[in-house]
Amino acid sequence: MRKLQAQGIHHITLTGADRQTSIDFWEGVLGMPFIFDQPNLDDPDEGHLYFDPGDGRLITIFTNEKRKPVHDRTPTDPGCVHHLAINVSKATFSQAVARLDERGISHSGPKDRGFMDSIYFTDPLGLLIELACYRFEPPMGCSHADVMITAHRLRVERGDYNIAEIHLADAIEELVHATQKSLSSDRAAKDPY
Repeated sequence: MRKLQAQGIHHITLTGADRQTSIDFWEGVLGMPFIFDQPNLDDPDEGHLYFDPGDGRLITIFTNEKRKPVHDRTPTDPGCVHHLAINVSKATFSQAVARLDERGISHSGPKDRGFMDSIYFTDPLGLLIELACYRFEPPMGCSHADVMITAHRLRVERGDYNIAEIHLADAIEELVHATQKSLSSDRAAKDPY
């Protein structure tokens, strides 16, 4: 038996309302360029809009002019999507409250997640959207996942409840030591003062 090895998310497709509401939210609020448009090939009564979330992958929306925005929270039953997290820069995150407030979009306010900061609000159809901002940059040649798994291991070894910035900093130091060469034979911390 062999795995079907994943290499990233290709796209996420959501059921949207009408075309203009979808464009106004995904491009007009979240800044995702509207890059492709065609009919839903499985349902001729629907459109299929494609947006670039910033990493070249795709968020796609099925639209139907008969569907109007409803503001009820989408179901959170087992098997349902709880929320969609979108990566933003620190600069954008620091402006999120003001920019949501100026549109009258209610939100959670900033939330401390230890390794990232988050703010939550719903799209026009009640899907919970999270703007997420990492508190770290991975070392060259490493991914955010490399830092997270290393920080997780350090947190568990130390018996700490959740990942905090100390785990991230120590994980980054460990990864740099493991992946980047040095002419020094002793790379331990020193006190030159």
